[in-house]
Amino acid sequence: MLVVLNAEAGAVRDGGAEKVRDEVDAALTRADMDVEVMLASGEEIARVIDQVPHRGYDTLVVGAGDGTVSYACSVLAGTDIALGVLPLGTMNLLAHDIGLPRDLPGALAALGRAEPMRVDLGMLNGRAFHGVSGIGFFSQMALAREQLRGKCGRVLGWLIALGKALVRAGRMSIEIEIAGRRESIEAYAALVTVNAFDAPGLHRARLDGGCLEVLVAEHRGALAKLKTGADVLVGAWRDNPGIHAFTAERVTIHGRRHRAWVATDGEVTRETLPLRYAIAPRALTLLMPPESIRAPDEAAAPANPPEGETIHRGVSSSSRRG
Repeated sequence: MLVVLNAEAGAVRDGGAEKVRDEVDAALTRADMDVEVMLASGEEIARVIDQVPHRGYDTLVVGAGDGTVSYACSVLAGTDIALGVLPLGTMNLLAHDIGLPRDLPGALAALGRAEPMRVDLGMLNGRAFHGVSGIGFFSQMALAREQLRGKCGRVLGWLIALGKALVRAGRMSIEIEIAGRRESIEAYAALVTVNAFDAPGLHRARLDGGCLEVLVAEHRGALAKLKTGADVLVGAWRDNPGIHAFTAERVTIHGRRHRAWVATDGEVTRETLPLRYAIAPRALTLLMPPESIRAPDEAAAPANPPEGETIHRGVSSSSRRG
């Protein structure tokens, strides 16, 4: 097992880098597992992760934020190398989904009991990601958070970033293409998720449902934006008539612009349109706490509507289709 810890993570700095490294080593080392724990930062982390498939490791554990975890997913996709996560970032979406505690001792204890499970990945223009990818409001939110990083507290920074994103996110004329059919929508945000965030607390009920969900927030003015933001915070966004949801195995987002900022698992990149998304079923082996792994009868239950089916919110899609 190779464990890569982000030396710049707050939990590592606060606890003392060497002390944290020793704590991780002691918690994960066992008789049948050789463990190597290393501290890295910046581009060095990516270089280390790149070498994992070539150095004979069975398991890679990443102690960092969602962006680094997402990069590890892209490197390990399609291999038999298992990925473990220690939530040392800001949002820790994947760790949240699989029920890992936010504190390091709790996360280490859960990781020590974890079992491997094959989970889905999403693909954006051929690059793998584990959770979410969005344009419009979502990319503006991520950009604002990056600009505020280290300048204020976590909660205050999040609220300021939310305000900036609401102001900056303008109208987008986009088309959602699913199974050869196109849906034209005037929107201010679109989000693609690997399986649906359909469980309480913005959790995904399953990570191997084999489907993408596309959420599009219709442009309805400033008050509607605030209402949508509030609904997302309290988990009531599925009842918002301005949010439209689609499910599919492949989704293409077309726009009038040639390029757009896209926030994928917390990292913002400049992408060329159209944005081509696809599901990569069970492409990654993920270490999960036993209580987060479904029973076989649950695995057989369908979690998503069939490809191309539209879950309508508000105005009928047929009245807007071009």
